[in-house]
This record gives sequence, structure tokens and C-alpha cells, in this order.
Amino acid sequence: MNYPVIAEHILATVQGNWWSRRRRRDDVPPLPPGAVHVFRVGGNYRTFPEGMVFDPSHPDVLEASSVSLVDTRARLVEVERQLPSISEADHFTLRASFTCQVTDPTVVARQGVIDVTVPLRAYLMGDNDLPRVSAGHRVEEINAVRTEAGHRMTAYSAIVPPRVAGMSVEFVSAEVHASDDLRDWEQKLRDERRSWELQRGQRDFETQDALKIAELISQGSEHVDAFGIARKEIDVTEVATRIHRITQEESARRHAAETAERDHRQSLESAQAQIRHEVVLAVVRQMAGNEYVDYHQALDQVLREMGNQGAPGVEAAPDGTRMVESGSPRPSRTAPGRDGSRDQQGGFVKDEDELVD
Repeated sequence: MNYPVIAEHILATVQGNWWSRRRRRDDVPPLPPGAVHVFRVGGNYRTFPEGMVFDPSHPDVLEASSVSLVDTRARLVEVERQLPSISEADHFTLRASFTCQVTDPTVVARQGVIDVTVPLRAYLMGDNDLPRVSAGHRVEEINAVRTEAGHRMTAYSAIVPPRVAGMSVEFVSAEVHASDDLRDWEQKLRDERRSWELQRGQRDFETQDALKIAELISQGSEHVDAFGIARKEIDVTEVATRIHRITQEESARRHAAETAERDHRQSLESAQAQIRHEVVLAVVRQMAGNEYVDYHQALDQVLREMGNQGAPGVEAAPDGTRMVESGSPRPSRTAPGRDGSRDQQGGFVKDEDELVD
């Protein structure tokens, strides 16, 4: 860096008489803000008066063999030094900051301090005990090295303050950085960790959204429609049309189910009535061929077992008398008596004595 001496130029000898001698303005470079001209006149260095309009006929300007542009503003200058670690493959970098300002431009121009970092780096390298604060640490222990190096530089600058001729220099701070390889590795780990955390956060958000959506769906389609309308993703007219269509379809399905159930019930009742009719007819046919059956009692029992519902074409007598008369006995089936004759009352035995021969 070009600080504090910005530039140096050799000046040619001015020819002519003493009353006509003038140096051309182009021979002297213009000054940047915050800088001064320092002319070398013979063996001396002289500063052109600050704030004075440049005069090409000024004696120092006419007699100068060279001119230096010196920056007099305060600057923050950083200087680096490598420090060893416990491993030969890795190292630390100490970066020390100093505030510098020119106090005597002529001394600075005489010394030719074009780059102030050169004497400051020599000052930093003069601390032979500084490498010891880092030599016992791994590169991963950089925080401990930073603390110890900061304390060491504070003490060193207090005991041996930095000095540059013609300038005031003060130690400001010290920072310790890891090697480029370690920094790249740590940055890669950091980026991977951030990427993983981002993916995990996205999955968590997706899980939460899925749970909320599932809960919303479980509350019914009305909540889903309301949510879509609130987010302006569903049109109200579309929802109303769909609800009307669903209502009509549900009504039609309910009507069809009721009709089918009614038809089924009627068919079942008709089938049951037909079965009862056939059962009664079958029983009557069987009783008609048996002369030892009490028809009234048998028919009454059948009707009770069928649910007290008379078969088609058959009704029970309201006074409880027999619905079917036994009639006169058939001549061919009259039971013979003791004398060989048959009973005229239907072929039944009158008393138990007749059973004994």
C-alpha cells in the first residue's frame, strides 16, 4: 500500500534568470485530499505551507530536486503474521490492527516510508514469545488462541509500543484466523448443517400442515369449503352449486331406498300370506282323510300358531263352536261292537268295557 508517502517525483533544474525563473505547473503532481508537498532542497526536506496556493515561483519549488506527496490523514492499518499450531500441517493467522497518522511529513519523506506495513510487520515479528500462545493448540481450539493472543499483544504493545519515524502509531486489536483449508471445511460443514436443518424444518412444517388439513377434513366438507373460500381458492357459487347437486342426489337415493324397502316389505308380506294359505290347505287336506281328528281343535291350533291370522277363505266362529262338523260316519269305516255291529256315533268306542273282549 502507498501510505504515508503516496508518490515521489524527480524534478528537473529550472533554467533562466532569477527574475524570470518559474517552474511549470505540470512538473509538480497535484495533491490528493489530505496530502502535502514535501520538496527536497539540497540536503533538506521542506514542506510547502499547507493551505497556501501553489506558487511555481516559490524558492523551494524552484530549487527542489524532488517532491514527495505525503498523506497526513489517520488510517487504520492491518498487519498479519502466521502462528504455528500443534500440527505441522495447520497454522493460525494473527491480524493486528494499528492506527497511524503522520506527525512530521519531512521525516516521513526523508525516511521514504512508502508502505507503513513494512515497519509494523517487523514490529510484530519482534515478539519472539508470541508463537508460544498457539503452538500447544489444535486448529479447532482457535477461540482459546484468540484469547491468549489478544492478551499477549496488549501486554507487548504496552511494554514495547510500536514506533515509526515521523508518525504516531497505536495498537488497536488482534484477531486470529484459521487457515484457509480449515475455514473452507468449517464453511462446508456449516452449509451442510444449515441445509439439513432447513430440510428438517420443511418436513416439520409439512407434517404440521398435513395434521391441520387432516383435522379440517375430519370436521366435514363444510369446514373444507369454508377454508377454501377464506383462502380465496374456492368460489362461493361453485360450492353452492355442488351442495345443491349433492342434496338432490341424496334425496333421490333416499327416495329410491324407501321405495325399494316398501316393495320388499310388500313382497315379503305377500309371500308369507301365500305360505300360510298353502299350509292351512295342506293341513285341512290331511285332516279330511283322518276320522280320528278333532277338526275344530286342530284348525284352531293351526290358526294360533300362524299368529291368529285366518287363512284366506277360513274364519273362526265367534261363539267358539266347531267350524267343521264331523258328519255321519262312513259305513265302511264303522267300528264293530261286541255283537259285531258298529257304533252309529262315528265309530268311536263308547266306554272302556268295550275294549275288553
